[in-house]
Amino acid sequence: MPDNFHFAYPYMAFLVVLPFLVYWLLPTIKNRSTALIYPYFKASAKASKQKPKKASHIKKRSWFASFFMFVIWLLLIIAMASPELVGKPEKKIKTSRSFLILADLSFSMANKDWYIDNKPVTRWEAVKNIMQDFIVKRESDKMGLIFFASNAYIQAPFTTDLPTVQTMLDEADVGMAGQMTNIGKAIVKGMDMFERDTIPNKVMLLLTDGVDSGMDILPLDAANMAKKDSTIIYTIGIGDPGDNSSDLDERTLTEISELTNGKYFRAKDTKELEKIYAELEKLEPVEYEEESFTPKTLLYYYPLGAALVLGCVLVFLNNLIVIFKRLRTS
Repeated sequence: MPDNFHFAYPYMAFLVVLPFLVYWLLPTIKNRSTALIYPYFKASAKASKQKPKKASHIKKRSWFASFFMFVIWLLLIIAMASPELVGKPEKKIKTSRSFLILADLSFSMANKDWYIDNKPVTRWEAVKNIMQDFIVKRESDKMGLIFFASNAYIQAPFTTDLPTVQTMLDEADVGMAGQMTNIGKAIVKGMDMFERDTIPNKVMLLLTDGVDSGMDILPLDAANMAKKDSTIIYTIGIGDPGDNSSDLDERTLTEISELTNGKYFRAKDTKELEKIYAELEKLEPVEYEEESFTPKTLLYYYPLGAALVLGCVLVFLNNLIVIFKRLRTS
């Protein structure tokens, strides 16, 4: 018997003794037969040497029928006890945070110095390819997308519809937001989105391969605003700062992440970026919560159906026996 098999009402087992109590405690049902009473009845019986039958008799039930009836009673008790298979309480995904991705679409992201399957691709194509898998795994998050360069704009507002976020990501391309890199403006734009959201746990992921060139607000000033609003910012630097063609400002990205209790990562290629996303999944794991509902598979209809079948079989056999007796006496 499996460990998850239970009876919802095990106390129904006490009903097993009910037929015996009825048999022992209640008076026996007597069947009366017709009788002819006339004067000198006893004298006539004595003269004919016949023994008069009783006016009432107890109808005896065969052991076979009694056994069938008891089995049917046991099956009905089992059905009333409600046998069931009880599963473990299921866990459902809990929407635990708002996760906002700030992705740099400046012209430097069009540099074709990254590789996928040994084929050269632009930085943005590589980032977008790996980010697709990352997004679909964020089942407990409301995801949002902001793309920035000279300007910052919302590509996808916060939503739990992750396939839609993937589609919105796939439609973006380098140059859509201008030529330069305005990190401060992107962070402020993200803060505006968080203000309109209701989930208190706020996380930003900032991806860029350049140096902030904005004059409106400095990245660290924007990071201070995020810190006051309890927003964590993880930063990813795309490229190799040792390469002469790279303008990556690791110092600023590190300060932004440290200021907001986040972490800075550097990705020089697709393999490193995949490791970074795996690390982010550990730092900001998908959360679950147990449902109060426990899945149950009811099994009462099996013994109930068996009792019904046995009852029909017993009625059929009794009728068959009655018909057979009548044929013998006729």
